[in-house]
Order: sequence, then C-alpha cells, then structure tokens
Amino acid sequence: MHPNTTSESTPEPPHPSARMSDAEANAEARRIIADAYRPVAQVPTSYRDTTPVPTYGTTPPAPQPDHRIVPAWAAGTAVAGIGTGAAFVGVGCGIWLACKGFAAVTLTSVLFVTLPIAAVAAVAAAIGAALRSLKATHTETHHHYSGPVRQETNTITAPAYGLIARNRNELNR
Repeated sequence: MHPNTTSESTPEPPHPSARMSDAEANAEARRIIADAYRPVAQVPTSYRDTTPVPTYGTTPPAPQPDHRIVPAWAAGTAVAGIGTGAAFVGVGCGIWLACKGFAAVTLTSVLFVTLPIAAVAAVAAAIGAALRSLKATHTETHHHYSGPVRQETNTITAPAYGLIARNRNELNR
C-alpha cells in the first residue's frame, strides 16, 4: 500500500485460494455498481449576489479628472481631414453627375469638365508653394552670448560606395 493513500481507496488484492460464494459476489457487485452510480457532491464554481445595490451610500464620489487621450490639435486635424474628404467626395460625385449628363461621354467631354477644376487646383497649389517659400526665405537667427564663446564648424564625410557599403565616418578638424 502506498504511504499517501488511505486503506479505503486501495482494495486488497484477492487471494488465489479465497473464493466468494454467490451471495457474497452478488453483494460485492451491488456495492461496486452503487459506488459507480452514486452522485458526486457538487462544488459551486460561481456565486451571484442578488441583493439590490443601494442607490446612495456613505462613500464620497471618486474624482474622475478629464484626461483626453487625443490632443485637441489632433482631433481638430482629424475633423478637418474628414470634412475635406467629404468635400472631395461631393466634388467627385458632382463631376460624375455632370459627366453622366452628357449623352455620349467622350474624352473631350470629360476633359471639358475636369480641366477647369484641375487648373484651379494647380493654381491653388502654386500659390501655396509660393507663400511657403516666401515665408521660408525670411529666417533671422539672433545669437546672444555672454562670456567666452568658442564656435566650431565640423565637416563629417561619410562615403558609401558600392552594392554593399561600409560606413566610415571621418571627423576632419
């Protein structure tokens, strides 16, 4: 018998010389069948408390500070992007309806409708690029130093030639 088991859980091996009578065999068979079909004690695995929760209590309300996950500028940019997309969908649908209105949609009719819109877009892009470059040309840098100043200008050459390049950074002073 194993030291960690009880004597009830391990049956004794039958002796070869010991034989049961028919009544003893029937009683043992009934006991084995009754043990096999005995219901197992149910252990609850969950519990639901059905008592109603009080409407109010003595605990003060917990502060819930308003921390936005998305910054305001990002939300504004997203809204502007959605509006711009909706506007372009509307313009595209208008172009499609205008093209659909022609009896025979040919390349000439499509160009007749879309070229003025493309020209307006190109002019707007050119004006935007000109304003951006005009703003970029007016850059003033003011350096205000107090005390001794040492200014260095270093040139780093990083030649990389060939299919498999080896990086050799050299600092020339």
